[in-house]
Amino acid sequence: MNEAFTTIAIFQYSSEALIVKGRFEAEGIETFLRDQHTIDTDPLVSNAIGGVKLNIRREDEAKALEVLESINRYSLDDTGVAITCPKCGSKKVDLQSNVKDVKSLMFFMFSFLLYVLPIYIKYEYRCENCKNKFNLK
Repeated sequence: MNEAFTTIAIFQYSSEALIVKGRFEAEGIETFLRDQHTIDTDPLVSNAIGGVKLNIRREDEAKALEVLESINRYSLDDTGVAITCPKCGSKKVDLQSNVKDVKSLMFFMFSFLLYVLPIYIKYEYRCENCKNKFNLK
């Protein structure tokens, strides 16, 4: 059975995977998720086990790649326009969380000890093209 399926995408959280899964199913592509329930039980293990794997039948791979290409996985502003890197002009920009200062680290550790999601997280945009990190003004 494993030879009939292939992993087409990996996501940190199941909510992201479910959105793409729904899009695939709307296109008639049969899918299933691996490690979804494990990560839903404890999201902190996502990186340790390699995230939620979205699997499809091998014969649907070409069609699935077309669907993935059509989905804009990069950050958009409130009006739906792609965010542009101020350094290189690329539209391949992701929103990422970071723990840089003492306040962020303390809240992260406190949340981790209580087994809840972090309460205080700082976010910044990161360009995949030039690796520039920036915030919107």
